[in-house]
Amino acid sequence: MSTRAVRTAYATRPPAPAPGAGRRILGAVAIAATVPYLALKAAWLSGSRIGIPDGSVLLEPGPFFTAANSLTLAMDASVILLVLVLTRPWGVRVPAWLLAVPVFVATGLLAPIVTAFPGQLLIRALGFGEEPAAAAARQPFVDPWVFNVVYGGFMVQGLALAGLFVPYARERWGRLWQGVAVGVQSDGVRGRLPSSTGVVAAAAAAAGLAVAAVCAYWAFGGTAGLGAEQAAAHSAETGVVSAVHGMWALAAGAGALLLARGGGLRARWQFALAWVGAGATLTWGAWMLTASLGPQLDGGEGPSAAALLAYAGQMITGSLAAAVLTRFLISRREG
Repeated sequence: MSTRAVRTAYATRPPAPAPGAGRRILGAVAIAATVPYLALKAAWLSGSRIGIPDGSVLLEPGPFFTAANSLTLAMDASVILLVLVLTRPWGVRVPAWLLAVPVFVATGLLAPIVTAFPGQLLIRALGFGEEPAAAAARQPFVDPWVFNVVYGGFMVQGLALAGLFVPYARERWGRLWQGVAVGVQSDGVRGRLPSSTGVVAAAAAAAGLAVAAVCAYWAFGGTAGLGAEQAAAHSAETGVVSAVHGMWALAAGAGALLLARGGGLRARWQFALAWVGAGATLTWGAWMLTASLGPQLDGGEGPSAAALLAYAGQMITGSLAAAVLTRFLISRREG
């Protein structure tokens, strides 16, 4: 090979173009949506009681809530950094693994909120929300307006980040989807992952189906396996949350199977299904399991053994699907 050919092959890539007006607007919207949550968390850490009613467990001093507020403040502040990475020209030079981890976590935490919160608002608007008497019987831990402000901000963040990440991923890794899987199955079919990955995907699908069945049972009013207070607090709104978690568990398993089997959908849609499903089940399972270790936000009983098993099932489903995602990315090469 000539020196000229070597220089051509390893020439420096041209700088990334500046983002268009639409992406700049989305970035500004995402950053603006973090302000209410960051302001609330900063106020609480400084001793303010804004949005916290008398008798709330949040008023009890202790390291758990201090650590939790500090962690969640840092997590929401990282959205600003993500926006900069996804909108600035230097963002394309950030190592892929360093970007993938926070995007995976953000996707997982925000996707259930984006899908469940509008459903809860619709339920309330139609008059099928929690009964006033049942709500009054429980000790609130924040004022009602806090939920609307915080979860509304999360929903905007999720939609804006999705609008930023999709074109970023297409520009940076679009050619990856034109590649083929390196591995070849024993039947000689290219484009499928090794059979061992298929076993992991089948396990993810089985675990996801089990989690979805439990979530569907609770979503439609079943109370077996729930504590007395959890069963009493069940409403159409909590049912929406259970249904959404079950849906994402199914998505994680189905996406993993499609990636492993090379199903009929195009690879990027298979990957997107597995990515969002795995992120939602893994991160929310871990989040709820961790939260169960501290004081309960409503001052009542902790989650039942069945609920803890469901959280663990979410984590198992998400972890298995994430393993398939990782194997898929490793197996791809540019065509």
